[in-house]
Amino acid sequence: MNPLTPTDPGCVPADADRVSEPVHVGGPHGPWHRVREDMRSRGNAVVFATWGEWLGPAVTDPGLRPLLGRDWQRYRRTTDPLVRFRFVTSRLVTKYTAAAALGTQAGELDLAYKIGGRPYLRGLDQVDISLTHTDDLIAVGVSRNGRIGVDAEPADRSMSYDLLHDHVCTPAERAGLEPLPEEQRAAALLRLWTLKEAYTKAIGQGLRLGFTEFGFGTGSAGLLAPDGRPASRGEWAFATHRALGRYLISVACHDAGLDTARDTAPHTMLDEGFMSAVTDLLTP
Repeated sequence: MNPLTPTDPGCVPADADRVSEPVHVGGPHGPWHRVREDMRSRGNAVVFATWGEWLGPAVTDPGLRPLLGRDWQRYRRTTDPLVRFRFVTSRLVTKYTAAAALGTQAGELDLAYKIGGRPYLRGLDQVDISLTHTDDLIAVGVSRNGRIGVDAEPADRSMSYDLLHDHVCTPAERAGLEPLPEEQRAAALLRLWTLKEAYTKAIGQGLRLGFTEFGFGTGSAGLLAPDGRPASRGEWAFATHRALGRYLISVACHDAGLDTARDTAPHTMLDEGFMSAVTDLLTP
């Protein structure tokens, strides 16, 4: 899967050195080595799957209850079959991804939730997680460098520039989009939408931060002010990719200055004192 390039109207190209390319994980078998490699080389990893790919293994796994942990009761209480199955598969994809990133077992991790529903790993605050889903797609991002946000949308989602530009676009973005043909402009607007969703998720604001308060350029991966000037010092990196030929996945990664050179196994990741505590936590 290739990132969108600057020749695609309105896209923000991938920063290949800092944002990992999303990996398709078709079930509990992975390929998890790709996640471990991305964590070692970039300090972040992104995966995607369809809930149907995970449904069979999820509902037939005799170890499902310990895998879900505190989510087991919520799973059992959910009466709508579709909601129930999507819930269980999204939690398993999240846990397996985090486990691969940390070099441990999914059942050893305690997935909890902040106000607003953002997942986190209890006792592992230096590892950030973002979960998103749309239609049958689930995408998960994990980072040990800083905050991460992931958003996904169907690539054919209809977005009316005339109806949305006042609510979504900065003046600089409008100046870049208005000369485009209608179809290209709609596609470019969708890419901007997913990037803005990913960024606001990463900083924990969701839709509370107005989309017209920050922007992106058509040929730059950087965060921009409404007038088009740079709005960061390079601590943020962004990428947009196609997945399965029918979805867009956008990722926002923040670099908090943590060391990304070491292995991500629990006994070597981050600083010695922190990982000593992690090892104690994960040891039965």
